[in-house]
Amino acid sequence: MSQEQKAPCCEPGCCDDTANEPTKNHAESDTIRNQVRDAYAEVAEASNAGGGCGVESSCCGVSDDIDINTLNSIRLGYSQEDLASVPEGADMGLGCGNPRAIASLQKGYTVVDLGSGGGFDAFLASREVGETGRVIGIDMTPAMLSKARNNAEQAGFENVEFRLGEIEHLPVADNSVNVIISNCVINLSPNKPQVFQDAYRVLQPGGRLAISDVVATIELPEELRNDEKLYAGCMGGASLIEDLETMLDDAGFSHISITPKDESREFIRDWAPGSGVENYVVSAYIEAVKPA
Repeated sequence: MSQEQKAPCCEPGCCDDTANEPTKNHAESDTIRNQVRDAYAEVAEASNAGGGCGVESSCCGVSDDIDINTLNSIRLGYSQEDLASVPEGADMGLGCGNPRAIASLQKGYTVVDLGSGGGFDAFLASREVGETGRVIGIDMTPAMLSKARNNAEQAGFENVEFRLGEIEHLPVADNSVNVIISNCVINLSPNKPQVFQDAYRVLQPGGRLAISDVVATIELPEELRNDEKLYAGCMGGASLIEDLETMLDDAGFSHISITPKDESREFIRDWAPGSGVENYVVSAYIEAVKPA
């Protein structure tokens, strides 16, 4: 069935029928979003205060040591030049990779960053799209949004803006975006099929997804999937690779590619020491194209 022929998803949990994940009703989804929002508000506030958020060294954590944050970002694939080019405080050591490595951004592009946090990837993308381009960061956490906007104002980034919104329902016009980037955020959504459906909506024909995220290579045990800290830490909500491929295909995307990075198990082990979660999940690059 083509994207145009699909029936709208209007019942609780119906959008999850595209994959084998357990369906979630609106109340369950709201509970998950609130837990994630609270965790990342704590991260933003801790960063503003120059301290740690109390969460272990995970993708939901921020260290009070800038050298540790720098080390985290370097092993995720960023360069020293990248780190030096963004406003102070934008790099909080978050993420699970570098989506710009697969984004192939060009001058004049319009880019959307899902879950933009303090603006790190958005600021890096703004350099590549230039003055004629535009970067829109979307985040559901007001504290993160305030941090990103302050960073942009202080550093004079005029081609970047940050909007409050959920990645399942983007505050972006239809067919208006060249590339969507995201770094370790979609795994946090309780309704991933809807994320991909709305991404498809806002992309122009020929537009692309360039995503770094945590994915499951085998099904997580219930005790790991239901652990609130592991979910907010970008691990408990990871979807199986084959389920993600189905979601993307059902949303209408073509040229779907999910490339796991087995070496990422090393730093995922550091996110939740002793849990064994690294045996189930890895970081991966997720790419797809909206057919022209």
